[in-house]
Amino acid sequence: MSLEGKVALVTGGAQGIGAATAAQLAARGARVAVCDIDAHRAAETAHNLPGAAGQAFAGDLTDPEFPDALVADVLKHFGSLDIVVNNAGYIWNGAMHNHSDAQWHAMLDMHATAPFRVLRAWAPWLRSRAAEERQTLGAPRCRKVVNVSSVSGTTGAATQIAYSAGKAAVVGITKTLAKEWGHYNVTVNAVAFGHIDTRLTQPYSGTPPSIDVGGRSYRVGLSQEQIEGSRAATPLGRTGTTEDAAGAILLFCLPESNFITGEVLTCSGGA
Repeated sequence: MSLEGKVALVTGGAQGIGAATAAQLAARGARVAVCDIDAHRAAETAHNLPGAAGQAFAGDLTDPEFPDALVADVLKHFGSLDIVVNNAGYIWNGAMHNHSDAQWHAMLDMHATAPFRVLRAWAPWLRSRAAEERQTLGAPRCRKVVNVSSVSGTTGAATQIAYSAGKAAVVGITKTLAKEWGHYNVTVNAVAFGHIDTRLTQPYSGTPPSIDVGGRSYRVGLSQEQIEGSRAATPLGRTGTTEDAAGAILLFCLPESNFITGEVLTCSGGA
């Protein structure tokens, strides 16, 4: 179960599921690149990882130039990259008739295009390293991609047409790249989350809370009635924690999953 000697990149790694994932990877010996748009939180999360295993990398993944720079900086700092967790994301909900083109493109840019660019940026180094290892070791070392999707992308969700489309695209990216990168001994899997307790699903009464992303404010959170409804629809009788979510991601990062690829694991408490 050890990840000693591995280097992992976790996008959206400063808080929530990303921070919990970074902590679980580091606890098993991996060195972790914590990428987030919030530079202060990224630095804080990286600093608090066990064993001084973290390094913060701040930037906006929807900036077309940032994913290339991010991967280059991670490789320069650590000298390797073995695990990529595409976790960064946010929600911008609304009924279909109220969805704007800007809303549609924002969700696709964040949830589909950003992971695509990160993985494309990794590809040249990955292919070169796999060729070297095939020559020296007889086969490339196993490396990992874990993409974060949602049940919204697999079953749909009212008021989330753009978000659901982005998360469905993640499934297509995962299954396609599993076939394309198997030659390099890279496993590519996804986790589709149900209700996980994060700032995006925080309870509220009265005025809904909001988060700021890229200078724009987005409504988030769920009413207590919605939360109770979610719990009632979940066989396990509760909503998921960030540690639950990180544990699902971790499963695909461990060497025990080296023969599993192209899969989408639903982490929803049975809902």
